[in-house]
Amino acid sequence: MTPLLDAHLVATRGAFTLDINLRIAAGETVALLGPNGAGKTTALRTLAGLTDLTGGHLRVDGKDLSATPPEKRPIGVVFQDYLLFPHLSARDNVAFGPRRHGMDRKSAHAIASRWLERVGLGEHGARKPRQLSGGQAQRVALARALAVDPQLLLLDEPLAALDARTRLETRGELRHHLADHPGATLLVTHDPLDALVLADRLVIVEQGRVVQEGDAATITARPRTDYVARLVGLNLYRGTGAGHTVTVADGFTLTSTDTVSGEAFVAFSPSAVALHPEQPSGSPRNTWPAVLADIQHHGDNLRVRLDGPVSVAADITPAAAAQLDLSPGRRLWVAVKATETRAYPMSGQ
Repeated sequence: MTPLLDAHLVATRGAFTLDINLRIAAGETVALLGPNGAGKTTALRTLAGLTDLTGGHLRVDGKDLSATPPEKRPIGVVFQDYLLFPHLSARDNVAFGPRRHGMDRKSAHAIASRWLERVGLGEHGARKPRQLSGGQAQRVALARALAVDPQLLLLDEPLAALDARTRLETRGELRHHLADHPGATLLVTHDPLDALVLADRLVIVEQGRVVQEGDAATITARPRTDYVARLVGLNLYRGTGAGHTVTVADGFTLTSTDTVSGEAFVAFSPSAVALHPEQPSGSPRNTWPAVLADIQHHGDNLRVRLDGPVSVAADITPAAAAQLDLSPGRRLWVAVKATETRAYPMSGQ
């Protein structure tokens, strides 16, 4: 399938260089994730025409847009803070794009009214941005971006400014609108939940480079960097595989039911980690002594971090923590069943 967006984005800003490939099909939503400073915002700005490319190419529907000014690009943008014009009504904000493209006021207002209806704000067209809630302002910004029928829709942390409850409601609404958008969509976010709910595919960038991409199931199952492992909540180790074992640090080995050879990763969930006051016996498993380094609330459970031959995170219940008499410096035994680990080669996606 020919991608609607075909871009090789190269941009240098001081000592930082972005160099990534992005391809997005019509009707597809791709989430661009990465730590702070990874290049997510730079990528969005180059696509929008707000930052110049220093190399590569940018094609939308086969047309080279590298030298096209921002206002001439078939692109809609929803910024993190929405950037609605404070002196304009919601209807005039949405009509701004069509008006800028030469449409008369009456026709532009008709389009704006239809879009406000679509996002559930048909009765709020006369309100100014200061009279809107955060969720309503987000929907007006989305309607403004979509009112110009963009071939490429860019979303820059579109839910970051919302409180937790509004964010939950708006995320569901946004998913519905993105499913109806016939063009390509790029979602820039640091929130894995936004990415998993809204996107068809994830692209992970670190230090200006793509380190992993694929659907959520693939990335969740096989993270390839420490950042990705933290993002999806897994313990991740690099090492050398030989059959069912992976040697990860100073001769320390982890056993898996998977078979690997050569450079490999091994990963497991914190919920797969069991803690014991004494060395456990019984079914075959990975066991090692460790010292508790930190303990914090993690949802309804506790997230425990332990030092030992390898550092490890474990999720346990408050009742288990009380039974183990946990406190920093407490010596424990860690156990992880081989059936709970995943081992896979470093090469590939």
